[in-house]
Amino acid sequence: MINRRQLLGAGAAGAALVSSQAWGKTTNMGLPEAAQMDSAATTITPRPNSGPDYNPVVTLNGWTLPHRMNNGIKEFHLVAEPVERELADGMIAHLWGYNGQSTGPTIEAVEGDRVRIYVTNKLPEGTTVHWHGLILPSGMDGVSGLSHPSIPPGKTFIYEFDLVKSGTFMYHPHGDEMTQMAMGMMGMFVVHPKDPTFMPVDRDFLIMLNAFDIDPGTYVPRIMTMTDFNLWTWNSRIFPDIDPLVVNKDDRVRVRVGNLTMTNHPIHMHGYDFKVTCTDGGWVPESAQWPEVSIDIPVGAMRAYEFDAEHLGDWAIHCHKSHHTMNAMGHDVPTFIGVDKKSLTQKIRQFQPEYMPMGMSGMGDMAKMEMPLPDNTIPMMTGWGPYGPIEMGGMFSVVKVRDGIDADDYSDPGWYENPPGEMAYEWTGELPEFASNNSPKTILTPKPTSKG
Repeated sequence: MINRRQLLGAGAAGAALVSSQAWGKTTNMGLPEAAQMDSAATTITPRPNSGPDYNPVVTLNGWTLPHRMNNGIKEFHLVAEPVERELADGMIAHLWGYNGQSTGPTIEAVEGDRVRIYVTNKLPEGTTVHWHGLILPSGMDGVSGLSHPSIPPGKTFIYEFDLVKSGTFMYHPHGDEMTQMAMGMMGMFVVHPKDPTFMPVDRDFLIMLNAFDIDPGTYVPRIMTMTDFNLWTWNSRIFPDIDPLVVNKDDRVRVRVGNLTMTNHPIHMHGYDFKVTCTDGGWVPESAQWPEVSIDIPVGAMRAYEFDAEHLGDWAIHCHKSHHTMNAMGHDVPTFIGVDKKSLTQKIRQFQPEYMPMGMSGMGDMAKMEMPLPDNTIPMMTGWGPYGPIEMGGMFSVVKVRDGIDADDYSDPGWYENPPGEMAYEWTGELPEFASNNSPKTILTPKPTSKG
């Protein structure tokens, strides 16, 4: 028989994880409430009213899992289950996730906390939870069959460990990963520093990069896809319905980005340079922080960067792989740029009068058209700004920097109005002479002979 001290201190699988029924014999509070979320809106978590102070993260189109205190231990309850997730207005996906949503709720705690996480399995197969990047006993690591037995359907297991370091981590299954992660099972785990004066920021945003392959008109991801995903998402949400990152001018801002897709993502933010301040291995010392305008997020990794919001405006933030900013994208579409389709169009319209030729001058026109689509399908390029179609999709949002935003206000302030003289405009006068070159040879530019 395992006593409580052995249970909490053991690293072996058999001593590290038990069912909630066995655990109930040593605790009187029973299972914590399993909070549920049925909305894809960004939910703002208030600052803690007890314990160490910290500024909670803002998970775009997500939420933070509540906890209860039990004899000094923070207790959480994750429920692995089938869910319906609104990827965007007009598109629902039938996924697997946690507590009603995919991605799962963000777990927040403080360095030095002891956490007890109940995991209830409502899936049709066994599952586990791997705490990606966290330092913990071997038997709590969540690898099915290696760390501990898989959690059978209908059962509840407990993970319990101390949070020995602060930073940004992830959680996901480590059994039948191909199926369960392709179906949307993943979330973020943030451990705030116990010293509230260490690395403080005014705004702290959280993004999980994930991807799905869902055929137009269908609801369930294709789980065998290795690379050809057609929906690239942030927190299981796609543009134009990813919420903006709303910031008050001069705020210190952190953006934490985790990647559990099958490829890397160069995340680029317009209008700013920033410094990389944290990886999932830990905080980067100030002397080693490096400046960027794009940061590549490797597979299975996290990067956090920070900047001071000095520049007012609406600034795009997106993955710089162009096919990751498109929705419902096919991979076998031929290129028609420069092709004359007039004759072909006339013939086709004899049988299909509504036929519209596309692609001869690029694909931008697709953002302006309102073509019929299969049910439960989002246009490939979409979204409208103050001056016309944005022609984006997938992994794209906007950082909105304004004066006078309250500290707890993350509501969309609307579009930025560019001051006079600070917006590109049409030129109707005489054009200056312009140079051109038709040679592939390297041409050296002479040094200037005079200043000015």
